[in-house]
Amino acid sequence: MKLMIDDANIERIKEIYEFYPVDGVTTNPSILAKSKRSPYDVLKEIREFIGDEAELHVQTVSGDAHGIAEEAHKIVKELGKNTYVKIPAVPEGFKAMQELKKEGIKLTATAVYTPMQAFLAAKSGASYAAPYINRIDNMGYNGIQAAKKIHDIFRNNGLNTEVLAASFKNSQQVLELCEYGIGASTAAPDVIEGLVKNQAITSAIDDFVKDFEGLTGIGKNMTSC
Repeated sequence: MKLMIDDANIERIKEIYEFYPVDGVTTNPSILAKSKRSPYDVLKEIREFIGDEAELHVQTVSGDAHGIAEEAHKIVKELGKNTYVKIPAVPEGFKAMQELKKEGIKLTATAVYTPMQAFLAAKSGASYAAPYINRIDNMGYNGIQAAKKIHDIFRNNGLNTEVLAASFKNSQQVLELCEYGIGASTAAPDVIEGLVKNQAITSAIDDFVKDFEGLTGIGKNMTSC
């Protein structure tokens, strides 16, 4: 499973990249709005840091297929060919996806709440479909089960599309989808950090250090003992 950062704060992105083996960055209009800066200034800064090989996902906001296509062309022109254009999984979005796929533009279907949306997006040429796990839960359904069902639909129908699960409220949700073998998850920095934030882990490491220093002296390690 690929792991991506769902954020546009370059400092937080750098922090996660320093310690964790992530595969790219996803953004959306709401995330970009938090920066209170020009969208392309933010996105170009992210692209420069993560490099051309890493995935960057950027969303369109137009409501019609023609406008979506125009946005997609500019996004790829400004941010590189390895930029995935996020398009809502709605009729105008499906129309745009089918045309953009012919041009070789990489696509991520977003705002996915149902397996049928994901199926139609995959048929329209999307490389990823992004179900909103926590938002589905808040509607009274099971977001994890929805993501698993979408994954199975893709595999059972021979569709070359992966799940890109998004909108997590905790690290356990990420773990469950990792165990199932879905294609990718994107999570906020605090959720990624929570994957290994555990008092038992910290306590075990502290005990090792305490015992070693009891043997060799305070501040000693395997290079200075």
